[in-house]
Amino acid sequence: MTIHVLLIEDDELLVKRILNHFANTEFSIAVDPTGADALAIVKQRRVFSLAIIDIVLPERDGLQLAKELNTLTDIGVILLSSRDSQADRIAGLAQGADDYICKPVDLLELELRMRALYKRVAVNHQDDDSEEFIEYADFKLHPDNRTLITTAGVESRLTEAEHKVLICLIGNAGKATSREKISEEIGQPDWSPNDRTVDVLIGRLRKKLNDEKDQKRIVTVRGKGYMLSI
Repeated sequence: MTIHVLLIEDDELLVKRILNHFANTEFSIAVDPTGADALAIVKQRRVFSLAIIDIVLPERDGLQLAKELNTLTDIGVILLSSRDSQADRIAGLAQGADDYICKPVDLLELELRMRALYKRVAVNHQDDDSEEFIEYADFKLHPDNRTLITTAGVESRLTEAEHKVLICLIGNAGKATSREKISEEIGQPDWSPNDRTVDVLIGRLRKKLNDEKDQKRIVTVRGKGYMLSI
């Protein structure tokens, strides 16, 4: 089995290290150093399961590219960045990335995260034709391929983090779920009161649910967290 990966990175030394590391694995890595042709490459070849994108590129904004790939394809996205602040990580998640790795890149960590993300992507692709939905109030959610459909017929694909947040809220519908609990569900157990990752994900879910201000499906419970209304 070959797992096709598109590496969008202009650091020649890092590219060489990554190619050498994965040379004898099932990962087949194609390189686009500028990101200028990334969308065309993914759409034309239709074989890529993962994309690894440097945030700072010579011809593209890596965050914007991650957003476009997330919107137009089912590819799993890992961002690489020399910026390690919480704000930068949140910005990456806000654009639809599935994971975020800070430079200098530990190649073993990168490989482990690629394998974990690929498992999720592969399951989603295998189950795309399944008709099993979780139906709740005015929307339904396909738990395998992360497709969200509102009663208005608007369909959108959730990122892995968005999906985990919504599943958590559905499982606790009618009662407040703390930001700390939600953070644990998305694989970030070291939550702090200053961490806005959960709030960003909630905001993105509200947008995809078309959650109007006067009739919110996801309710903010002051001092306690968020609640999915019944």
